Order: sequence, then structure tokens, then C-alpha cells
Amino acid sequence: MDKIDRKLLNLMQEKFPLSATPWLDMADELGIGEQELFLRIRRLKADGIIRRIGGVMDSRKIGYHACLCAARLPEERLAAAAALINPHPGVTHNYQRDHEYNLWFTLTTRSEEELHAQIAEWERELDCKVLCLPALKLYKIRVAFAFEGEGRE
Repeated sequence: MDKIDRKLLNLMQEKFPLSATPWLDMADELGIGEQELFLRIRRLKADGIIRRIGGVMDSRKIGYHACLCAARLPEERLAAAAALINPHPGVTHNYQRDHEYNLWFTLTTRSEEELHAQIAEWERELDCKVLCLPALKLYKIRVAFAFEGEGRE
């Protein structure tokens, strides 16, 4: 990643323009053309640096249902399980943990019934137990990764 890539990643996390032309606005701020911006974003996605581009909302306030899920799987099946779970549009996080339940992910759906049906489907397909751990109290921790600054050129 070069300096422009790092500035782009910071912009996308911290100051995504709320305008009719957000991509052009970012390109202008970076001093590059819009097509170059798109090429950089595609490359960063292909390299796994950018996982998704989208807003973060309180799903409960817009009528959705969500839970933190935990699955207990043999180590050799973790990658296949993640590959099955990750494409679901309601999954935003998926990570391995050093725990009896070793695959943790978030799932958001339009209804509680859809949430539980999806979990049951994964339990059948993966032949494992998946816990649904709904939030009892909301703690919002804002996370942004700094891609430019001291020691970075």
C-alpha cells in the first residue's frame, strides 16, 4: 500500500462523504481521478484489505434482529464453515477464537424467525451446535484503523 491507499482507507472509515458524488469527492481530496480511485478500491478488496463497504446502523431501531453466534467445530472444518457462513448478507464479522466454541460471527436478519431458521440451517449443514447470543445491553465501541501517521510514508 502506498500513501494514497492509506489516505483512502482513512477517508473511507472516518470521513466518507455524504453527497451525491462521494467517490468523486474522495478522489478530489486524494488528488487522483475517480477511475483511479475505483481501481485502488478494487485492488484493496482483492487483496483482502477492504472486506466490505457499507454503513453501520443500529439494526434494532430499523426492525431487524441480530445476535452474536458461536459455533463449536473441529479445527479442520473451520475454513469450510467460514466459507459457508460469510456469503450471507447478514454476516458482518466472522473470526476464530481459542475457545470450546471456536467460530464466532454476527448475524442480522429481518425477523427473529429468519434468524433462528438460518442458524438451524447452518447447524444441519455444518453438523454442529451454534449458539445465538443476543445483546442484552448495547455497547458501541467505535473502531477505526489508522493507516497513515508516524512512521508511515
